[in-house]
Amino acid sequence: MAQPSADLSSRNPDWWRQAVIYQVYPRSFADADGDGLGDLAGVTAHLDHLAALGVDAVWLSPFYPSELADGGYDIADHRDTDPRLGTLDDFDALVAEAHRLGLKVIVDIVPNHTSHQHPWFQEALAAGPGSPARARYVFRPGKGTRGELPPTDWQSVFGGSAWERVPDGEWYLHLFAREQPDLDWRHEEVREDLLATLRFWSDRGVDGFRVDVAHGLAKDLSEPLRDVGGVGATGEDSLPLVEPGSHPYWDRDEVHAIYRDWRRLLDSYDPPRTAVAEAWVPDERRALYARPDELGQAFNFEYLEAGWGAEELRAVITRSLATARSAGASATWVLSNHDVVRHASRLSLPPGTDLDAWLLSGGTEPPLDPVAALRRARAATLLMLALPGSAYLYQGEELGLPEVADLPAEVLQDPVWQQSGHTRKGRDGCRVPLPWTTTGPSYGFGPGAGWLPQPPSFAAYAAGAQTGAEGSTLELYRAALKLRRKLLEGEELTWAPETVPDVLEFRRTPGWRCLTNLRGTSVPLPLGELLLASEPLTVSGSLPPDTTVWLA
Repeated sequence: MAQPSADLSSRNPDWWRQAVIYQVYPRSFADADGDGLGDLAGVTAHLDHLAALGVDAVWLSPFYPSELADGGYDIADHRDTDPRLGTLDDFDALVAEAHRLGLKVIVDIVPNHTSHQHPWFQEALAAGPGSPARARYVFRPGKGTRGELPPTDWQSVFGGSAWERVPDGEWYLHLFAREQPDLDWRHEEVREDLLATLRFWSDRGVDGFRVDVAHGLAKDLSEPLRDVGGVGATGEDSLPLVEPGSHPYWDRDEVHAIYRDWRRLLDSYDPPRTAVAEAWVPDERRALYARPDELGQAFNFEYLEAGWGAEELRAVITRSLATARSAGASATWVLSNHDVVRHASRLSLPPGTDLDAWLLSGGTEPPLDPVAALRRARAATLLMLALPGSAYLYQGEELGLPEVADLPAEVLQDPVWQQSGHTRKGRDGCRVPLPWTTTGPSYGFGPGAGWLPQPPSFAAYAAGAQTGAEGSTLELYRAALKLRRKLLEGEELTWAPETVPDVLEFRRTPGWRCLTNLRGTSVPLPLGELLLASEPLTVSGSLPPDTTVWLA
């Protein structure tokens, strides 16, 4: 069992500014009761792994009651636990053990929608058109002579129309799966209920919240509802084409009044509860969510989406730091999460690769060299951990896990597969259960098989196989996080005035620097004490390709 570490935050309200937060997708982390699903007791049993890793906080993806129409993001009760994952007592035990180990706890808040099994929505269906119960959601009559057409051309992020018709003829809005009806955030009861949810979990000792689809709550529902004509229909990628703040349902200016209400509540706790926005919006808009009187921090997806090139990365890092600075926040950095192809695969695919097509090919078109891909991923991680701000890690990346791209169609559970008409495989490949041991039906994930099959190659990635193994990815992460705690001071970064082309070099206070070689050949290493390297140096002491070093 890991020993309790020094609590980074103690009573410091700014603990999050340069923290390392580890995302747990509970259903895929560890299965304590043997039903094939990861659970809260499984998380608690492995918190010592996270403490030994050296992270500062654990972020739990949804563990609430759900039929798993969208991997747990379809929530039937925002203030309870899914009985398959445990009880509120299990949650309290998790928080207590995390705090004993010096780990903060962050939970997902999903405010844009509920499950269609939520009591409110069931009441709305029974109550009928024009009822107060339906006013909590977005119900509208359809178009056409008999109302047989959707009210607008709005599209679901998962594919197809964002409207679903109910038996009495009305349609309800679902920007994601049809099992996830959108709430109407103009409704006072909706606003008050979410505040009650924030109080509920804060009172149970939660230290912060990750806000799902933070840019989607406010919608222009004035009549007549307007079509978008395909511009920004599914949201994020084409939002820059729309006048900022004017899209009917993404990133509207009115959303910020909601978060100012939340901040007043979060600041009423001592220490204040933190929050981070999942907002897929351009830089200048992201800063609004991260203002100190709103959520305080926002995910930087521009960095996640950047290619493996020195100029592109330098530009993204520079912009990201400036954006965070303008909001009075610290920057955030993330390479993998539960929604994207793992970076141990993604970063080595050729620029412009269609990831949906690559997944549909089972990860064979184009083919990927797993050894070279992991080498690049390790270099990217060490680069990220040297940057000022908060780093968010996704479970299993410390093991070097690649995307499981060849999951057969019959095991897929992501609604994207069905709603896209089998043209997009979805996100199951990054959600495959973790391997803890080199043997067993699920490599230590649980006593039996997991809810998604693991490839035989997972045995070599298991935590048990890597612990204490010199040069392993797990030991690299442990060394990097331990050293990072000692080195971090201030939030400034200074680019080296002159560098070799395709090499990134920057300096941090006090007197250490990071170099990443993104070219195809080795480069000379500047003078300095080698603190850490993502790969061994060449025999001559040069910096090999796809390698990052920290120097004193």
